[in-house]
Amino acid sequence: MDLQPHSQVWNPQQVTTPPQYLGRKTLPIKRGDAEALTREDLQYDLLYFIFADPNRVFIDSMAPGRPLVNFCDLYVNALFNSTKCSKVLKDKMVETPEFAIEFAKIALLTNVGRINTTMAFFPEMKTALRSYHPVPSLQKTDGNLQDAPRIKNCLKAALLPSEFKISPPSTPAEIFAKSSAGDIPPTSVVNLIFVLSSAAHSMYLAQSHFDPPIEFLDLFLPINLSSASRARAFLWLMFHYLSAPGTSNPFDDDFSKVNPGKVPRMLSLSRDEMLLENQDPPEEIEWGRKMSALRGEFLQELVNEMTQEEKRRKNPPPLPAPVAPPPSITLSAQEIAAIRRPRAHRNPPSTSDNNSRGSSYGHEYPMAPQPVPRQPARIPQARDTTGEGSEPRSMLEHAWHMNNTIDPLEDSDNEADEHVRLDYNRRLRVLSRLRGKAPTPPPDNNQFPSEPQYQPQAPFQQRPARGGDNGDTTPQPGASQPAPGKLRQVAW
Repeated sequence: MDLQPHSQVWNPQQVTTPPQYLGRKTLPIKRGDAEALTREDLQYDLLYFIFADPNRVFIDSMAPGRPLVNFCDLYVNALFNSTKCSKVLKDKMVETPEFAIEFAKIALLTNVGRINTTMAFFPEMKTALRSYHPVPSLQKTDGNLQDAPRIKNCLKAALLPSEFKISPPSTPAEIFAKSSAGDIPPTSVVNLIFVLSSAAHSMYLAQSHFDPPIEFLDLFLPINLSSASRARAFLWLMFHYLSAPGTSNPFDDDFSKVNPGKVPRMLSLSRDEMLLENQDPPEEIEWGRKMSALRGEFLQELVNEMTQEEKRRKNPPPLPAPVAPPPSITLSAQEIAAIRRPRAHRNPPSTSDNNSRGSSYGHEYPMAPQPVPRQPARIPQARDTTGEGSEPRSMLEHAWHMNNTIDPLEDSDNEADEHVRLDYNRRLRVLSRLRGKAPTPPPDNNQFPSEPQYQPQAPFQQRPARGGDNGDTTPQPGASQPAPGKLRQVAW
């Protein structure tokens, strides 16, 4: 058949698929870490025509009143109503609608499998299981596109309310069966794209809606078909499966009207025409380089930190030298006695204003004896037991001396000298006069005499004198002396 020389005719043999996309395993975009994703990688013009289409022909069952919306609103609302969409992401989508559309575009590429789950879109990502890629054309706002695994989890949970109770349809035939039964829409737009992107249904879709060698996933690859025509074919498929059978498709063209079930005609491009699409502006190229350099600096810091940690693990720092215990203080008995002796320093008077009695005596030994304000402490020395060179003291002087110099906690046998013995003798003489007999007489008949019982008496009452009364303590004139062992009043 002869063709006009300037007419654009559909010829399947003119479609050229790049060699790296001939196999389905190479469908995802392949880029190294920190390498930016260009507009050609994303097929940015295709995404633009899909989300910029103004036709409000899709039923949004998630919105109140089930209004008719365009594809952009349908897809964004499906992501927003996903049970895996975080509150932070929802707030950002409401606050910045531009970010919501950018997120929806990157989600659509994840939906069809172009974005692999090993990709991330923030430079501070540390895990080695993912690679960072700046996306200059879809990161115009300050929102976080997160990473591909989170995006895919959000997509998996974007279902209709009825699909949480039963499994959603998983084949094109099941979707047609639900729409034929009156369930409009038969499934969510996200689940529909998952079904159409499945390798199990690629042959069915290619035979039903495309001419060889085109299939559904070729719409998202950098091939020599115009972006606008591919976007129209995609929207035609969305309406075809989400609407009731027999409904007129608003995306039909003359070719699809004549050939029911076929997508509209897609226009092929020459090599020069392909170069005019998906061109990266200079500012996006510069921003991608900047983010790649930032990623390199972050990785270098991370490597340095890991290297230092490995060195510390292999060569741990030496343990600090053990601190020597303080030398033990060895004091002689004389030094300890000199430390204990000052009584005024064991219980110092309190300087507080709350009339406190001061702190109780502690068991800590001071490092050095403090001087006694009243009389210097004397270091105990060998006493002169003979008493030569010392003058006798009165009882008052000796009591004052004992109060200032003798520690009651020490054994009194170590402090015996002539003055102490003299003081003991004086006390014994006083006791003898009080008792009326010499101290410690020998017991009679080896029997211990019973001690006299004390009988309480009323104060200031003089009892009548009775001869032989053992309790008479006030002798009368001319009366005989009391028997030995009885107390009597001594006149000083």
